[in-house]
Amino acid sequence: MTFKKKLCLGIINFCVLMTGCTGSKKSAADSSSLKDLYKSDFLIGTAMNVEQIEEKEPKAAALIPAEFNAITAENIMKCEVIHPGWDRYNFDLADKFVAYGKRKNMFIIGHNLIWHSQLAPFVSEIQSSDSFMLFMTNHINAVAGRYAGKVNGWDVVNEALNEDGSMRNSIFLEKLGEDYVTKAFELAAKAAPNTELYYNDYNIEQPQKRAGAIRLIKKIQAAGVRIDGVGIQGHWSINKLPLEDLEKSIKEFAKLGLKVMITELDVTVLPNPWDLKGADVNQNFEGDSAMNPYPSNISDSADTKLALYYESLFKLFLKYTDNISRVTFWGVNDGQSWLNNWPIKNRTNYPLLFDKNFNKKSAYEKVAALK
Repeated sequence: MTFKKKLCLGIINFCVLMTGCTGSKKSAADSSSLKDLYKSDFLIGTAMNVEQIEEKEPKAAALIPAEFNAITAENIMKCEVIHPGWDRYNFDLADKFVAYGKRKNMFIIGHNLIWHSQLAPFVSEIQSSDSFMLFMTNHINAVAGRYAGKVNGWDVVNEALNEDGSMRNSIFLEKLGEDYVTKAFELAAKAAPNTELYYNDYNIEQPQKRAGAIRLIKKIQAAGVRIDGVGIQGHWSINKLPLEDLEKSIKEFAKLGLKVMITELDVTVLPNPWDLKGADVNQNFEGDSAMNPYPSNISDSADTKLALYYESLFKLFLKYTDNISRVTFWGVNDGQSWLNNWPIKNRTNYPLLFDKNFNKKSAYEKVAALK
């Protein structure tokens, strides 16, 4: 691990210790907390929903600050919530999220500034390119500017690529052309000069999409615009572990001088139609009983397989602690996971380290045992 990274992680953990702990400091061997076990390696994060931000779930309210030292806004900073009208903003929930993170001494990630999905309805009604650019400029200035110095990192642009590495045919591409990504980072850098800026996407560990992400990042860098990190979302399946591709991607992104993050980690244990990969929220399918094999409880074999999967992932992450700055799970427990309703609604999935009752699963024990 580099001296700079050791120093940064040390400062973060010192602040947490001084403000959030009482009594004697536990050693890593005695700790049951992931954030403590991995404190010298990388941050351990989770995505938070509204009830958790408002601390309405007692078990979540106790577990989140105990296990995690980084938080991401799951939905409440997306355009449809935070910017519902041309000149209308709703910062109430985002303010609560940031205040929660500050109160708990956590590393705070804003998610996200520019994304083709979950846009407010008014955005699709914007006609001219000039007006669309004005919308993007106002949006970034207002949102990133409000939380400058408060949010530690922003997912500036989310999911701008197709699976073959080409630019996604989104409303941003249609109205502004390929340079919209560079422009978004330029605006974010000015609005939040002391905040880390990331590109975030799923499947960018896969060769073609990885190559597209590298081209996109190099274009931003060539324009002299700041980009600090890349987020590999990590929406994977129990039936396929992309370790070789993932390792190569960590190396390739690190060569660009970027921090590498696993930003939305979850592992589906359920079958997907047509071996669907990734996290395109616009894809939905009809289900049947064969697509929901564990409606009440996960099988022992699937639970064991999931645990071994997570163990293999974290072994790889530990190999690259000089490059990986954060591992964030997309949700706190299985009951919260978006995978219960995607790509087929009303299923029961088991993709995280805590079950629906906030109990530690076998996967948690495997991850903890590595330290």
